[in-house]
Amino acid sequence: MGIYALVLVGGTTAITGASEACSTWPACNGQWLVGLSNPDLLVAWGHRVAALFVGLAVVATFAAAWLGPASRRVRLALAGALVLYPVQVGLGAVAATTATPTALLSGVHLTVGVSIFGAAMFALAWSLESATATEDDYDPSVDADPVDEGDGDADAPARDLPASGFARAKLVANAYFRLMKPRLMWLLCLVAGAAMALAAATSAADLTVRIVGLTMLGGVLSIGASGTFNHVLERDVDRKMQRTSDRPLAVDVVPVRNALAFGFALGTASLLSFAAVNLLAAVLGLVAILFYSVVYTLVLKPNTVQNIVVGGAAGALPALIGSAAVTGTIGLPGLALATVIFLWTPAHFYNLALAYKEDYARGGFPMLPLVRGDAVTRKHIVWYFTATLAGAGGLAAVSDLGLLYAFVSITVGAVFLWAIVRLHRERTTDAAFRAFHASNAYLGALLVAVVVDSMVL
Repeated sequence: MGIYALVLVGGTTAITGASEACSTWPACNGQWLVGLSNPDLLVAWGHRVAALFVGLAVVATFAAAWLGPASRRVRLALAGALVLYPVQVGLGAVAATTATPTALLSGVHLTVGVSIFGAAMFALAWSLESATATEDDYDPSVDADPVDEGDGDADAPARDLPASGFARAKLVANAYFRLMKPRLMWLLCLVAGAAMALAAATSAADLTVRIVGLTMLGGVLSIGASGTFNHVLERDVDRKMQRTSDRPLAVDVVPVRNALAFGFALGTASLLSFAAVNLLAAVLGLVAILFYSVVYTLVLKPNTVQNIVVGGAAGALPALIGSAAVTGTIGLPGLALATVIFLWTPAHFYNLALAYKEDYARGGFPMLPLVRGDAVTRKHIVWYFTATLAGAGGLAAVSDLGLLYAFVSITVGAVFLWAIVRLHRERTTDAAFRAFHASNAYLGALLVAVVVDSMVL
């Protein structure tokens, strides 16, 4: 995380112009110690001091690996980080002493920094695997007892509705609300909101209340439509799984034809709301509904172990919709944000796949723990976490996001990584849920930081 902090803070320092306050190297304008009166100078100087201590940590880690019982691939990964580190320092020195660094120099500097971070993270993943994985962790087989009779029996009779009219209306209304998968709405709407804030900050377009309102309304309705179609298409599988056996269609509280009508009504209203903003937003909204409802639910989820990886596009589409709503095009910041969401999805959802491994076995879904085992899944969580943070660094490089964004990504990212390490060491359902919630916290905090950095700071 020290390496990542250097990469991200270095990038945001250059973008925000703080690096101009310290145009000599290694000392800042001839000073080895700077005062506190100039925040830009303090940030630039602090970056160099931190680079010194992180460099010492890289050397110490490399020495510990070569003198200890680390595997050959861990040693080679850390050797790569050690070799690249002085290269990165040299590139930073050139960038600091160049009045206007070229895009090529900045790009190479960022790439080398991310490579060092990636090498350290690969070494971590392999070290955790060798230290914590047992032989059973590579066995994908699982004993999954069927759900109790009546909880999810496909032949069970429809649930009796309450005799009271009010109680019946309340039950049915709650059932239709659950069809919309409301738990997904807050995060996906926050993705769209962050994309709109980015688009407005990096273009001359105005972010009006009308655009925000119609886009958010369209987003809520499209999520509701997608969730409803997902409930319809998976109703038989839901009856086999403990955590989904009480869903409205699984227990026949809502008839299938009514659910379909509800889904189509939500989808139509969603497209009308998006179309009132612009045509591109409406097209992307339609793609989002079809991708989640058909491609992910019917094609990816039941048929391939890469269902979550490819299915991450469903969560990334709101970023494109938000960007299109403001500018009428899909800009580079919107694409970068969508990439972050796409890369984050496996690091997030694989924790849930571990926690509900038996349930997914009942449903017959080829989730990664059921195909390749828990140890491989935990290792993939580290890798996708690495890719997510690298993507977050790329987003900072192509936008005007500043130090608040960098601070949030580093600090909350460290909490996320801590939860992942705990998952490796504990290997329990509670640890998987802890990492799952940490992933939610990371993305939520990052998106809020994007909004605040773009619109306020």
